[in-house]
Amino acid sequence: MSWIKIISYEEAVGKLKSLYDRVKGPQNNIDNILQIHSLRPHTLEGHMVLYKNVLHHRDNTLPKWFLENLGVFVSHLNRCEYCVQHHFSGMKRLLNDDQKSQAIWDAITNNSLDKVYDHKQLMAFEYARELTQYPEEIKEETIQNMRDAGWKDDEILEINQVVSYFAYANRTVQGLGVNTKGDVLGLSPNSSEENNWSHH
Repeated sequence: MSWIKIISYEEAVGKLKSLYDRVKGPQNNIDNILQIHSLRPHTLEGHMVLYKNVLHHRDNTLPKWFLENLGVFVSHLNRCEYCVQHHFSGMKRLLNDDQKSQAIWDAITNNSLDKVYDHKQLMAFEYARELTQYPEEIKEETIQNMRDAGWKDDEILEINQVVSYFAYANRTVQGLGVNTKGDVLGLSPNSSEENNWSHH
């Protein structure tokens, strides 16, 4: 599951147990990316607050599938197979369209995003690519180009936060050897309840 010790749901006590109870899925399943925090429960809490607010908050205005798609793209660029698998499954579930999901996957893996996205959407992916691979090259002009393509500042912030979150999540997984063994792919919290972290 990982290269460091983890505390399972069955072994957890105290604060860790109460956090696990908030995030658990079916059959008390805890995603491995969350269990990796078990030796420092406060970091699990921090991770979930960030994750929930960036991807699954009711006040986000961009479609959840699109935010997940950005996460899949960033994770692919970072070669983080764990996050690619989880978030592609989540995106696919949200889209409920196998053909569109496959077209998106093919576009990501073949570097042909222009086959599935319009100019406005492509600008979001170009920003995600630049922020992931060449963050020092982001300039005010980059943001203006996104505005010119039709993105509003609050939407640019949502895109920025998703890309930044996945940099953190990818490095957490890759740096500690987290894999998908035992995980149920594609589960996530709902967006309607701010304090609901349970994965379903």
